[in-house]
Formats: sequence, structure tokens, C-alpha cells
Amino acid sequence: MKPYDERLTVPRTWWLMGLGVVSLVGIALLPLGAVPLLCGLAVAGALTGMALSAYGSARIRVAGGSLIAGDARLPLTALGEARTLDAGEALAWRTHRADVRAHMLLRAYIPTAVRVEVTDPADPTPYLYLSTRQPGRLVAALTATRPDPA
Repeated sequence: MKPYDERLTVPRTWWLMGLGVVSLVGIALLPLGAVPLLCGLAVAGALTGMALSAYGSARIRVAGGSLIAGDARLPLTALGEARTLDAGEALAWRTHRADVRAHMLLRAYIPTAVRVEVTDPADPTPYLYLSTRQPGRLVAALTATRPDPA
């Protein structure tokens, strides 16, 4: 099976909102003249682009016997059951059912998620909550690449 790799990019509408922010900066700097306006637009555009790119750069990968989710890297042998969560279940697991010890790679603009149990007794993390646009594919990749417990 092909390894799983997903980047949790921000929606296109966020880029449009970023363009709106840059436009507002331009309107605010317009009375100061052309040079401050152009400098302000360049700085606001660069900062907005960097912020959106950084927030949308989180990745989920299953490769080489490991699950890499954001800054977490766990061997597949330390993981238990993986469950897909529809929009309603995902909302519950990121709000009132959430455990403060859980590792959450949460992106609110992605309604579905996967909940993966952590079975390593040395790890205090009870589970991973991973926002994903393709929960079925992620669960399939986790179960297909998991080594036999023999």
C-alpha cells in the first residue's frame, strides 16, 4: 500500500480574507503617500502569506513504520485502534469529550477527524485526535501498515 501523506492546508476563502486584510492595510496607509502605501502592502502581504502558509503546513504521514502528525512522531507499534469521526463525533471529541492529555492536531476548518488510541504504557497520551479530510484513507493506511503483533 502507498504511504499516506496529507497536508492540512487552509481553505481558499482564508486566502481571500487575507487579501481583504492587506487591502485594509492599504486603505489605512493611503493618506501617507505612495512609498508608505507600497511598503505597507508589501509587508502586510508577506506577513499574511507567511501566517497562512505556516498554519496550513501541518502534515499527517504514515510511512516507515511511523505515524507523523504535526510535531508528533509515534511508531505504529505504540498505536491501538484508529476510528473515523464524522463531523458530529469530531466536534464532541474536540470539545466536551476531549481529554487534556490527548495530542490534538486540530484544524477547525476540517470537519472530520480520526481518533487513534495510544497503547504505549510509557506514554501518558491516551489518544491522538487528527483532523483530516480523508479519514477513511488514514485509518486504512494505519491498519494496513501496522506490523503483526506476533
